[in-house]
Amino acid sequence: MNFDYNETQSMIAQSIRDFAEKNIRPYIMEWDEAQIFPVQLFKKLGEMGFMGVLVPQDLGGSGLGYHEYITIVEEISKVDPSIGLSVAAHNSLCTNHILTFGSEEQKKRWIPKLATAEHIGAWGLTEHNTGSDAGGMNTTAKRDGDHWVVNGAKNFITHAISGDIAVVIVRTGEKGDSRGMTAFVFEKGMPGFTSGKKENKLGMRASETAELIFDNCRIPDANRLGEVGQGFIQAMKVLDGGRISIGALSLGIAKGAYEAALKYSKERHQFGKPISEFQGISFKLADMATEIEASELLLHKAAFLKQQHKPVTTMGAMAKMFSSEVCVRVANEAVQIHGGYGYTKDYPVEKFYRDSKLCTIGEGTTEIQKVVISRNLLKE
Repeated sequence: MNFDYNETQSMIAQSIRDFAEKNIRPYIMEWDEAQIFPVQLFKKLGEMGFMGVLVPQDLGGSGLGYHEYITIVEEISKVDPSIGLSVAAHNSLCTNHILTFGSEEQKKRWIPKLATAEHIGAWGLTEHNTGSDAGGMNTTAKRDGDHWVVNGAKNFITHAISGDIAVVIVRTGEKGDSRGMTAFVFEKGMPGFTSGKKENKLGMRASETAELIFDNCRIPDANRLGEVGQGFIQAMKVLDGGRISIGALSLGIAKGAYEAALKYSKERHQFGKPISEFQGISFKLADMATEIEASELLLHKAAFLKQQHKPVTTMGAMAKMFSSEVCVRVANEAVQIHGGYGYTKDYPVEKFYRDSKLCTIGEGTTEIQKVVISRNLLKE
């Protein structure tokens, strides 16, 4: 086992750090407070190859692996988790779904523009009344010759307004049937396909979240991904990789909050010495650093399995669950170490604290990860 960054990872990490310092850090609070989704920033990230990380080079992507992907999401999220979240959603959900389950013709049609961020991608599974219970979805598609007529709505969808392409799972069979759902690729401008309410969120406010609405939307059968009835099964496989993404996002938040707390603890003096010299603070830092290391190891083990095309469902769920819970604990302790200043927007830990909570909810709650892990353990 080699725990060092390889040359590619080191080069990528430095490249994204330099990019983030110049193009993201100066605007963090402006984007956060005004809830601005900076589309042009993602175009720049696309030019650098960070919006098609896992896409083969012959389809316009970077052709990199999951270890490099973790590095990219982590480094961006150390600066602004909102941007890290959008990079993750675009890469691992929308783009990866088409890349994994699309035909060669479909991949050539949509992937090159997604890989360069000429098109921004969205992915829709969740509905108003069906969060963890995706099988109970109410959005339906009825076949009509060479087309399908879709009605319903999806919510909590990243890039629902600004996205050009959306992979959406809809019900084509009976409610509750895991083989009664099918995935389609919707394109902006299709009649009957619109976006709705934008969510006013606690954190991740520069990452756009809104509804997708389908009102007698006619979509060609040529836009169907895979076989009819395979949508839910596809979605679960896509989420295996998506959980590595959220783990990487969580790791970046934890590292960003920890580094800010460590720096502050050395600069802040009380009773004639830096607060880092007090055991109450130094022990917090020790716990934070240890849990971050454990998160990173779990994530890269999951990435290794994914890269080797080995079963990753259990390890991906473990990595996502642990890393997301760690990032919330670390962000909380970072605010505590800052004291009153941690509760103000003058210091970065306030935003890390708000942003962190989504990680225990999105792409499967902590409780759902425990269901996934325990079920797989009991199968053995």
